[in-house]
Amino acid sequence: MVRIKNAPGDGMRQCAGVLRDHYRSSLVPPHLTYPLSAPDWMFYHQQGLMLAKVHSCAIVGLDGYVVEVEVDSSRGLASFTLVGLPDAAVKESSERVRAAIRNSGLFFPTNRVTVNLAPADLKKIGPSYDLPIALGLLMASDQLDPGCLDGAMVLGELALDGAVRHVRGVLPAAAFAREQGFRRIFVPAADASEAALVNGIEVIAVESLEQLVAGLKGFAPLKVADPIALADLPRSQFVVEPMVDFAEIKGQEVAKRALEIAAAGGHNVLMVGSPGAGKTLLARALPGILPALTLEEALDITRIYSVADMLPPDTPLIQQRPFRAPHHTISHAGMIGGGKFPRPGEVSLAHRGVLFLDELPEFDARTLEVLRQPMEDKVVTISRVSGSLSFPARFQLVAAMNPCKCGWYGDPVRPCTCTPAQISAYQKKISGPLLDRIDIHLEVARLNFDKLSDMRPGEPSAAVRARVQAARDRQLRRFAGTPLTCNAEMGVAEVRRYCELDEAGRSLMRSAMTQLQLSARAFHRVLKLARTIADLAGSERIATVHLAEALQYRPRRRE
Repeated sequence: MVRIKNAPGDGMRQCAGVLRDHYRSSLVPPHLTYPLSAPDWMFYHQQGLMLAKVHSCAIVGLDGYVVEVEVDSSRGLASFTLVGLPDAAVKESSERVRAAIRNSGLFFPTNRVTVNLAPADLKKIGPSYDLPIALGLLMASDQLDPGCLDGAMVLGELALDGAVRHVRGVLPAAAFAREQGFRRIFVPAADASEAALVNGIEVIAVESLEQLVAGLKGFAPLKVADPIALADLPRSQFVVEPMVDFAEIKGQEVAKRALEIAAAGGHNVLMVGSPGAGKTLLARALPGILPALTLEEALDITRIYSVADMLPPDTPLIQQRPFRAPHHTISHAGMIGGGKFPRPGEVSLAHRGVLFLDELPEFDARTLEVLRQPMEDKVVTISRVSGSLSFPARFQLVAAMNPCKCGWYGDPVRPCTCTPAQISAYQKKISGPLLDRIDIHLEVARLNFDKLSDMRPGEPSAAVRARVQAARDRQLRRFAGTPLTCNAEMGVAEVRRYCELDEAGRSLMRSAMTQLQLSARAFHRVLKLARTIADLAGSERIATVHLAEALQYRPRRRE
């Protein structure tokens, strides 16, 4: 029994209420012990203790921003005010934090609490501020040393029982924290392996609020995640396992050769053929012959998937090139990215990989036209009133379509039922400027019985991939010291430097410009394609035969 003396009426009643609540729940502040004198409780409850600051991170696009979580505990009626432009998920953190603190055996302040997320003009999105707010409250109520989080950044969502849950964007947040000079970062245990990809910063894995408080107070060791040495990862893990092996594809030697060239130089491909000719099968075989990812490319892809919250739970690092195949009903924002709070779209999720668009004319015309800018600039810019965001989009486009609406135009066996007007209208769904940005236009022919019934295996994907890798290695040596990684990324200056033609080649291109009505863009794309064919042949110069093969992949009929 605690007797309260020498306290005013209101203060005595408040003090008695606090004692009653804490006796019922057996929640004892760590630095106080029972029995307590009335002056101790009066001071603890009425005076207010301090202003606490905890650093967290906001991810906008792929960029990080430091967020200062300021917690003020002062005199006044019990209240919890959260300011700093929070969204709905952040506003709800007050109840999650309250329950997590109490269920972790800690004391939740019963006076006036104000939490400010600075800077106030930056929108705060998501539940990753739960853990820094809780730690700030514990510091402001003198349950934690105010200096225990110096030089640290904190991220994490709290469950009602105090467990710390996964949050998105941990990899870019850890990289940003290192750039800003933070010595360590506290992240959910589920995301610790992702943050450990960033060397030069100590990663603390947090399983629960109770465990973290015990570690900060020195009662238990903090769980430090072992850094992942990226250079020691076996290169075999970065090779895509083929969904379809080239050896399983009967016939289609011309198409397989075109896909080998496309893989070697990162070129865009459009396959046209009747239904069942094997266009989708060929497209799904392409990832199996793509070159292995470099470490820099793997980290780029992982950052995007981390922000999009699409990393598999047991895969902290994306080690294979992505293959994205959205349905033709996809929205404009789903393809290019965007939304109220912009997220990466399919063109960014296919970064450093393949974007496969089956039944190309069935996609919305506006959705297809927005592909033109990222195909040229390799980046997507999303503009809003509050500012602009950029996402990388170095994808390789592989598209497939039928020659007409019924699909049988030009088929040697089955007659087409479309009128000339219908055929023209169907083909015009793909605009000329978009077609002009596609390097390889490929006609996929119907296979006859003899080729389909041939049991002899074809050349496996591993053998094709070895040639592709050798060609890519030549390109990496050629572009050393530049951001370029393949021939398809060359600009006008690089084309002029690395795609010189002899007199015979110039004469051939002069004739092709007239007969095929090549635009300036198409002219440069032919030269880049010829450069890739020469790389596959191991030639330092573009020969006439390389140029002639590149010209065969241009469409014969212009719109």
